[in-house]
Amino acid sequence: MILSRFYFNQNKINLLTLPKIKQSSSDFLIIYSAYKFKKILLKMINKAKKRIYIVALFLENDSAGQTILNALYKKKHDFPNIEIIILVDWYRAQRGRIGKESHENNAYWYREMAIKNSNIEIPIYGIPINFIEVLGIFHVKGSIIDNTLLYTGASFNNIYLHEDKIYRYDRYQLIKNTLLANSMSKWIKSCAKKMKDFNRFDKESIFNKKKKNVRKKIRYFRHYLRNSSYNFCSNGKNNELTVTPLLGLGKKSLLNNTISQLIQHTRNKLIISTPYFNFPKKLSNYVNNLLKQGKKVEIIVGDKQANDFYAESEKDFQMINIIPYIYEINLRNFMISYQSYINNNQLTIYVWKNGSNSFHSKGLWIDKEWMLITGNNLNIRAWKLDLENGILIHDPLLKVFKKREKELSMLRLYTKKIQHFSEIENIDSYPVRIKKIIYRLKRTYIDFFIKKIL
Repeated sequence: MILSRFYFNQNKINLLTLPKIKQSSSDFLIIYSAYKFKKILLKMINKAKKRIYIVALFLENDSAGQTILNALYKKKHDFPNIEIIILVDWYRAQRGRIGKESHENNAYWYREMAIKNSNIEIPIYGIPINFIEVLGIFHVKGSIIDNTLLYTGASFNNIYLHEDKIYRYDRYQLIKNTLLANSMSKWIKSCAKKMKDFNRFDKESIFNKKKKNVRKKIRYFRHYLRNSSYNFCSNGKNNELTVTPLLGLGKKSLLNNTISQLIQHTRNKLIISTPYFNFPKKLSNYVNNLLKQGKKVEIIVGDKQANDFYAESEKDFQMINIIPYIYEINLRNFMISYQSYINNNQLTIYVWKNGSNSFHSKGLWIDKEWMLITGNNLNIRAWKLDLENGILIHDPLLKVFKKREKELSMLRLYTKKIQHFSEIENIDSYPVRIKKIIYRLKRTYIDFFIKKIL
């Protein structure tokens, strides 16, 4: 008990000594739908005066993605002095979507758009994190338009932005803050400068790179990213609303350390949202400790059918579609281990499902005082392999508490509270083909290695 109290106080000190940026509550907005976020994004692009930096895993060659890229080219045409930069993941841009032909990728589309608008230059950088996609991706979020940060875990395509009938549910924040925007902009520009013209998808030379040279550049750039951070002059106090931008690559990163400290600092209740249930061992241990200390934990997770890798029919099934079942098995095993805490209402599990729509929300809410908005899926992959970021909000005076509670209410809207592990399907109830694959993976221990990269 004395030891846990010591760690609680130490984590509190670490959190309070983080550099902070003062934030006005009226300039902190939460958007509650993908469709509205898209409308605001396009409106802000149209009204931008100084800079537009688009940062996402990918900008897709579909209706929503085309609308955004066309709007950016139009803006640059009408206002040549405005600075526009796009950062996307290096590998995701160069492969087609699963089930599509390899030549149907975004990289070629970016180049086609550059040729079509040859008198307008918008650099589109592919950011590499490792030598192959499975060992790390660019998963940083947060676009800057003038002095406003538009933060969402979503990428930019039809499903994420609710262009058609179905959508992928995420979180969406607008934070107007000059110091925050400048800090994140400096980092974006430094990435662009380090890459120079090497990884520009809008340049023809990108498609003629020798593999050996690419690997050398990636090794150098990964080292740079691992040691990079958002730099700013702290002007926030611990008795007011503040924001802190965090960056992280690798399990000992500042972002991971802050997540660990936040969870361990929980006084009463921790809320976790993730689309993919595959906690790193460290996070599982922290949750276990909180429950043993009599504290409450709420987990909001997507149903397997709300996973973007889920295949509705066996006819369309590919090996990649086994992933949602692995996450569901993880959840069921977790609930079996902690059923007693569910029974006494210490642990609450909500599973999100809404028709054919999918779930992509992630983040942390600690008591009433702390909140983390992030693209980090809080899984093993995010913890060790990917470049991630997040914005830590400290709200000791509860200035944005009502907005936060509304967001959580919307998040729980299409959830079902799971009271017992038996409510989650077990392996024997899965379709025969899927059941065979899972048992084969378990026999060969391949499932253990799969979880390490999920």
